[in-house]
Amino acid sequence: MTSTEDFTRLADPFRRELLVHCYRMLGSVHDAEDTVQETFLQAWRAFDGFEGRSSLRTWLYRIATRACLKALEKGKRRPLPHGLGTAPGDPGEPLAGPRREMLWLEPFPTPAETVDARQTTRLALIAALQHLPPRQRAVLILRDVLMWHAHEVAELLDITVAATNSLLQRARAHVGDLSQDDVLEPADPGAIATVERLVRAFENADNAALMRLLTDDAVWEMPPIPSWFTGRAAIGRFLANLGWCTAPDNVKFARIRANDQPALAWWLRDYEGGLYHAHCIEVLTVTADGVKHATSFMNPELFPFFGLPMHK
Repeated sequence: MTSTEDFTRLADPFRRELLVHCYRMLGSVHDAEDTVQETFLQAWRAFDGFEGRSSLRTWLYRIATRACLKALEKGKRRPLPHGLGTAPGDPGEPLAGPRREMLWLEPFPTPAETVDARQTTRLALIAALQHLPPRQRAVLILRDVLMWHAHEVAELLDITVAATNSLLQRARAHVGDLSQDDVLEPADPGAIATVERLVRAFENADNAALMRLLTDDAVWEMPPIPSWFTGRAAIGRFLANLGWCTAPDNVKFARIRANDQPALAWWLRDYEGGLYHAHCIEVLTVTADGVKHATSFMNPELFPFFGLPMHK
């Protein structure tokens, strides 16, 4: 019988990549962690029967993918506000109230030492995957991200190779081209400079400087608030109405990484002299022309996943 220590020693090196895989499937760092825990529990219980016909890594991916598919049986996807099919908001109108009953897409922490040359957790990709049925999602990830062979995917899903190829073709057609060749990586000097200028503009409540950093077709959204804005002028009007613009000392920032993109963590102070409370994780899509997309995930429960304190 294999000891727990033996199993842990052999399986733990794959924990991080399985977490990333489950996040791609589920769109939630919370759900991904729970599913990886379930995967390791199932694998430990079945490890004595593991015959080695595939690698341990492949075996763990099979268990994790099946666990994700089971979790997705309820058919609920995790969208972003701009993916709801609603029109952009009017910055002159009151902001819609948070829809906390909805399952929203969540950001995923990218450690500074982690370099994914293929950028396979970028927010645009994860958001697009949410629009695919679970099996199409699994096939696309396994074939195009993990580079599994068609027969391996077919075996996992208990379908034919022809059915696997059909699912892949439909998934690719739906997702389209998400290469985002114009998007700068977090370590790119241009991205670093843009984020630094953005932070200075926030800290100085300089709305004009903020607008100069946005592209003409920029998108700004803030789940769980369903309202979203597009275009430099509309975003500028919206941001100008925010309270922090007149009291910048009430905001603190940290530069972080999320979804293979630069990001900011925000803390807001509720009264003068009080503590700064976790407010949002803002993921930035930066191009050579400026910030193309800003998604502010206003969920303080995300902060521990990024190793960030709830208060400052």
